[in-house]
Amino acid sequence: MTQKKQENQEVRYVLKKAVSIEGMICLIVTFGGLFLLGRKMGVANMFNTMLNTSYDLLMGTVFYIMAIAVIAGAFAGVLTEFGGLAIINKLLSRLMKPLYDLPGASIMSVLTTYFSDNPAILTLCDDKRFRQYFKKYQLPALTNLGTAFGMGLMITVFMIGVPGVEKHLGIAVVIGNVGAIIGSIVSTKLMMHYTKKHYGTEAWCEEVIDESIDLINYREVRTGSFGERFMNALLEGGHSGVGMGMAIIPGVLIICTFVLMLTNGPSASGIYTGAAYEGVGILPIIGEKLNFLLQPLFGFSSPEAIAVPITSLGAAGAAIGLIPNLVSEGLANANDIAVFTAMCMCWSGYLSTHTAMMDSLKCRVLTGKAIFAHTVGGICAGIVANWIFKLIILLV
Repeated sequence: MTQKKQENQEVRYVLKKAVSIEGMICLIVTFGGLFLLGRKMGVANMFNTMLNTSYDLLMGTVFYIMAIAVIAGAFAGVLTEFGGLAIINKLLSRLMKPLYDLPGASIMSVLTTYFSDNPAILTLCDDKRFRQYFKKYQLPALTNLGTAFGMGLMITVFMIGVPGVEKHLGIAVVIGNVGAIIGSIVSTKLMMHYTKKHYGTEAWCEEVIDESIDLINYREVRTGSFGERFMNALLEGGHSGVGMGMAIIPGVLIICTFVLMLTNGPSASGIYTGAAYEGVGILPIIGEKLNFLLQPLFGFSSPEAIAVPITSLGAAGAAIGLIPNLVSEGLANANDIAVFTAMCMCWSGYLSTHTAMMDSLKCRVLTGKAIFAHTVGGICAGIVANWIFKLIILLV
């Protein structure tokens, strides 16, 4: 998942019967899945592979992503404290109306989520001074807009550092960001097609305008000297990176482990040994069956590549954790990196956060529409990244 840390949200519980149909289904799916894996791999090998893969992902992937998150967080903290982010905000705010049909203040949702994670949008939307710029039909679309850029900086830095891609890696990552922007436009505009029907186009979120602070022209900073502000911004930004790195651990270990077991085959000798990264190879078979559709749309180099966008539906951190292994095995190249960047950033685990985010915005009734719009947006992001990359490479 990105591992989406839902700050300022309470976990809600309801009462259900102790014995119910969903409990029966849970038992059948859980033990049925383990039975099928164990039958193919052997029970001991299956559990050894799970544990060894999880451990290797923790040591080799999670801590690497955490290191990137710390550096990116520190960088973002300094930009925010000393006005770099405010300048970018000022320069880009005029683009929001023609591109997204949103007020200039909405660029803040793009920047905050790009430098952090999807739930950062909720803090902004909780501020009346921010909401005053929006009409009611525009506010729910911020869920789609912000999610399309969630963990963007971390994903971008991670992709640039993927070893084994010899040519056009930088171009691929830039094109991936462009693809995510296109996907965000599609997702946001499609979402507002539904919100206009639900809210109309006239009502404002806040009828009484609070002009005490202009969020576009003013910013809050820490007190103290330049050195104190710099060190505090640097360290607090890095600390937020540690939190993000810790938050992605469950998603990477759980989702990546099972996705890898469904993607990879047995050891090189053709037998199961219980080593890390062995599996039953179901996803490549599905990828081969769908290759007639996936190849022209996304240009994947191998059927195994389908695992990355599938994983990014629920967890961007887990999805990018799959990529170095694909590249090292020759199953992904720069074209795939462009598509992976676009789809991982645009989707950024939206299935795990959209429901909670829409609930926080008091727009629960539109959750299904938001998920549908973002699904379409992510697919468009991948298609655009694929074809832009192919075009650019022809011209280079």
